Amino acid sequence: MTNFHRPAVAALAAILIGAVVHGAQGAAKPAFDSGRAYEHLTHIVSFGPRPPGSPALESTRKYIREELGKLKVQVRDQAFDAATPVGKIRMVNLIATIPGRRPERIIFGGHYDTKLYREFRFVGANDAGSSTAFLLELARVLVNRQNPFTVEIVFFDGEEALRPEWAGTDHTYGSRHYVESARSDKTLKTIAAMILVDMIADRDLNIYRESASTPWLTDLVWSAAKRLGLQTYFLDQSTPIEDDHVAFLDAGVPAVNIIDLDYRPWHTSGDTLDKVSARSMQAVGDVLLEALPAIEKRLAAPAGRD
Repeated sequence: MTNFHRPAVAALAAILIGAVVHGAQGAAKPAFDSGRAYEHLTHIVSFGPRPPGSPALESTRKYIREELGKLKVQVRDQAFDAATPVGKIRMVNLIATIPGRRPERIIFGGHYDTKLYREFRFVGANDAGSSTAFLLELARVLVNRQNPFTVEIVFFDGEEALRPEWAGTDHTYGSRHYVESARSDKTLKTIAAMILVDMIADRDLNIYRESASTPWLTDLVWSAAKRLGLQTYFLDQSTPIEDDHVAFLDAGVPAVNIIDLDYRPWHTSGDTLDKVSARSMQAVGDVLLEALPAIEKRLAAPAGRD
């Protein structure tokens, strides 16, 4: 993404933090468990740097498939060859489907690749370990929920630019391919909405409204944050950010980007586990689950996407 402005002890601590935060906020059942999410995060970071086409990213894919398999969630690979400035790279989106009462689908997505750096070791605890871990825990919650709409959990490959700078089409390979495929196979119209999470585990969480995101969808998320008393994390200031949601917006799909780009270790060797917090993932999980019924109600109404 780019902004136009510019192991056991740790896991136990994360579980305790998640329990305290959840208990204090009284989140609706079924509940997001940031302790579980943090356990996923530590495992993912242990693979090391995970740029597209790397063995470490393949290990991450294997882990995602295994964890979703434990939930008996159907997962399919969406593989494609991406033409990048550093050559052709085989990329793979992972698409998990949780059937609902309606065939129209709400997508929760996030990227699982890390940016390619040769000059230092970049393990991407927040970017994109947090989104990957978050989506795995969200899948556990949603598979145990009665969902009016079918839910897709999509792990996008190739969000990061392969060159040092974000420019041209050297970014968001996976999300653009997903939308192109949906347009090609005539399933684009069945995407009711798209909710993107990215970099949501910063210890000092500050999520701004992304100014290009769909206003009504953004409003429902921010209203949920206020109801839960979490408005200190979801700020009313806005900023434009390019990310995996843009391809959906360009295709006419309502989309919102939940991202904290105000993160000092962003794209540095310092993006490590000690810079992230289970509490932040808990806040985002609670807010999105609080907002989901209102989103579903809006989408079920006539002209609900407008």
